[in-house]
Amino acid sequence: MQKMRRSDREVTGIEDKLKILDNCKVCRLAMSDGNMPYVVPLNFGYEYSDGVLTLYFHGAHEGRKIGILKKNSNVCFEMDGEHALTVAENDCEYGFNFASLIGFGKLEFIEDKNEKIRGLSLLMKHQTGEDREFVFEDSRLNATMVCRVRAEEFTGKRRHK
Repeated sequence: MQKMRRSDREVTGIEDKLKILDNCKVCRLAMSDGNMPYVVPLNFGYEYSDGVLTLYFHGAHEGRKIGILKKNSNVCFEMDGEHALTVAENDCEYGFNFASLIGFGKLEFIEDKNEKIRGLSLLMKHQTGEDREFVFEDSRLNATMVCRVRAEEFTGKRRHK
């Protein structure tokens, strides 16, 4: 990965990165539609294991996003939170506090029923904050596309004043 320009704002510890992740509910997934970028906001779930962050997403089986990803599965993701305006006497000294994560990976469509249930359960756990068994009807599972992105590296950045 390319070196971060503002290394003083870099979040390097995995525990700190995962805290940022825990506080984000929307992930922006960027992809390439030929020579044009395309980005969509998505709810997500995740797990971090053996140095790999796996993000899970869900949606419809067809549409622009799906068509693009079937042609090119390379993606970039971004999520951010901890937003707050920093007010100053001098207008040029205003700022904005944030914490963000950015990473890259390949998107994989999940076909296996048990893996779809696992991905959807992680998504529900992250979005609801409930650590319980979630039940998904077969008809809903069949109607829902579930995919994942695995990232071995992702960067974190934070600005707080």
